[in-house]
Amino acid sequence: MSTGTLSPNVAVAWAAFFNFVAAFGFGVQVAATLGKGVVDPAAVDRWVVLGGLVGAIFWNLLTWWLGLPVSSSHALIGGLAGAAVVRGGFGVLLLGGLAKIALFIVLSPLLGLVLGYAMMNLMMLVHARSLPSTVDRRFRRLQLVSAAFYSLGHGTNDAQKTMGIIAVLLYTSGFMPVFHVPMWVILICHAAIAAGTLLGGWRIVKTMGMKITKLRPIGGFSAETAGAVMLIGTALWGIPVSTTHTITGAIMGVGATHRLSAVRWGVATRIIWAWVLTIPLSALVAGISYWVISGLV
Repeated sequence: MSTGTLSPNVAVAWAAFFNFVAAFGFGVQVAATLGKGVVDPAAVDRWVVLGGLVGAIFWNLLTWWLGLPVSSSHALIGGLAGAAVVRGGFGVLLLGGLAKIALFIVLSPLLGLVLGYAMMNLMMLVHARSLPSTVDRRFRRLQLVSAAFYSLGHGTNDAQKTMGIIAVLLYTSGFMPVFHVPMWVILICHAAIAAGTLLGGWRIVKTMGMKITKLRPIGGFSAETAGAVMLIGTALWGIPVSTTHTITGAIMGVGATHRLSAVRWGVATRIIWAWVLTIPLSALVAGISYWVISGLV
């Protein structure tokens, strides 16, 4: 959208459509990691889930109001962990799963940056002899493909995190004899993420597309393609990464191909601080929320 390839409404509808289509092709490995690999399922009940959601929603609304693109996924992970710790102590945390998630908090933006930088350099090399107007026209069309690819990655990784929370609640509440993700949960979660995309987060879109660095169609194509490769790859491996972290790194990588000063590092620093604080502050609010809720019921 920020490159001018599509109008805002059409761009959002295009992304939402592919968010939903992602329900039919990439498995539920991330959902399984979130449902069984972060907190001992025995420590999860409806009040833990409610407290976790309160913590995640609080942090998401605060950072949305500030226009900071943070990870809703990590807010959800932090919220679930914080509420579960208040209920059952630190022993309920599964350190292997949390360590993998923590590693990719660092790796996903770095790998996104490297892939974005490499993709942009490759595209500029391939089109070095083309007129700028020809390159812009060509990539306005190609960006439809890269935007669809990125939206598939977004839907694949992010919708599964909500699936994991719903599935573990169904399992621990006795509605399923074994942990699995029913098809109706898959469809509802993808429909929800598509609806959320349609509603639009214009404050965050402005930060991502305009404040970090100025993107032309070739840059938008390169960033989206790099982000999509990361998101789909990690989803297939069952690693819940942040789409926000990944695409922010890719956009920085694209901007850095021109010159380092093309990236507004002050904005980037604010975003990184918000990333660092996401899990602990979501966990804190969720823990307090669980303590209040459990005292009332």
